[in-house]
Amino acid sequence: MQLSISNMILHAGPVGQFIMLVLLIFSLISWSIVFMKFRLYKKVSADTRDFLEAFWSSSKLSEAYDTAQEYEYSPEAALFSAGFTELQKINKIRSRKDVREGGNQQQETLDMQMATMDNLKRAIRKAESQEMAELGRSLAFLATTGSATPFIGLFGTVWGIMASFHEIGARGSASLAVVAPGISEALVATAAGLAVAIPAVIFYNFFANKLSDIDAEMQNFSTDFLNLVERDLISRV
Repeated sequence: MQLSISNMILHAGPVGQFIMLVLLIFSLISWSIVFMKFRLYKKVSADTRDFLEAFWSSSKLSEAYDTAQEYEYSPEAALFSAGFTELQKINKIRSRKDVREGGNQQQETLDMQMATMDNLKRAIRKAESQEMAELGRSLAFLATTGSATPFIGLFGTVWGIMASFHEIGARGSASLAVVAPGISEALVATAAGLAVAIPAVIFYNFFANKLSDIDAEMQNFSTDFLNLVERDLISRV
């Protein structure tokens, strides 16, 4: 008889068909995540490249802030926006304190410098965590698919083999003609589980490495931005 996967699935028992349906759902969701992440990371790469070029060519931070609003997919633009917003808040507080001049102004300036850098670092770290969480969203499902679907398929195979042995007992015959169809149908579940799991594992590792590269680029930019701000603060002392 000609091998037909579709016929095996159609002639499988209710449990086997349910297992195949579960694997199909896992597969559809996984591939939708893969295509979505490909589009997202492509936009992230393009926006980041354009933003960094615009940022380093800007003469003022306010000008760079206006430019950053145009690149919604760039994590570096989000980090800079969070940092610049925090700087504006700190400058407002500093302006109010300058009105009340008193005490050691040199020491006050140093204290404000340290507070400014601490607040700025916290704001950037928070923005970085938010960006990483957003970019890594749904990747856990790929990891779950890669680890769970082979066992789901194996469960379908075990159940199918149990059904085949039950059929052997009912017919009282262990001939190949009786055993082979049921076992072949059962093994389809294992093959389907592996077919769902293998792409999920491959793309999870690919996107995890991509996310690690994006995180390294964000840390490099945040370090450069903090150094830029700190040099400006030191020049005021």
